[in-house]
Amino acid sequence: MIELEKNVIPVVWVTGATRGIGLAAANAFAAIGCRVVLSGRSRQQLEINAGRIIDQGGFALPIVCDVTSETSVRGAHANIVKKAGEVDVLVNNAGVTVFETFEKSTLKDFDAIVDTNLRGYFLCTKAVLTSMLKRRKGHIINIHSVAARDTFYNSSVYSAAKAGALAMSRCLRHEVRKKGVRVVDVLPGAVETDMWSRSARKKYHQKMMQPEDVADAVVSVYCQPQRMTTDEIVLRPVEGDL
Repeated sequence: MIELEKNVIPVVWVTGATRGIGLAAANAFAAIGCRVVLSGRSRQQLEINAGRIIDQGGFALPIVCDVTSETSVRGAHANIVKKAGEVDVLVNNAGVTVFETFEKSTLKDFDAIVDTNLRGYFLCTKAVLTSMLKRRKGHIINIHSVAARDTFYNSSVYSAAKAGALAMSRCLRHEVRKKGVRVVDVLPGAVETDMWSRSARKKYHQKMMQPEDVADAVVSVYCQPQRMTTDEIVLRPVEGDL
């Protein structure tokens, strides 16, 4: 593990930080002394989450942002730079899904899933990349899913969006790895978040990973020695897929 440079406090932007993996990642980065920006669509929940970090002595900035909107992402990024500084770490985490067969998936489902899980990653990455390249440093950590590479029932559209985001991320890593920017892909298996139904969480609670498990893995990758990086990491429950 590396120590944060003296007098240099990294700015970490976590999307989808109202709950689940995003909130856990925000808390984990705050715990190691980073300036954490929590973004999402619920101002009230973001302020609650940020307030808890601040109460524990950390720096947290709640920013409302709809990652599917170019205007919203640009505005959020400008606000972050103004109030916290240039982004050193972007955690692309915001995601949605509908567990449905391809036959029953609607165009509305398709647009919502692709816009959030693929377009959102594109827009947020575009917002921070120029500054990272100019400074020759930065981390872009993309939270995907094992559905990006494996076949699951009722997940055709979600898998397509995640596979697209993973392919985009792999190409970006190839483009920027010699320019000081690290792109890391995290592919978790089943994590107990409200993306799953209440009945599924109750049934599989003992088998599922927790959001904090993924957050710890993300921070550990960020804290690796400067001479190395992790390109991709797959996280799965001990017993495998549900």
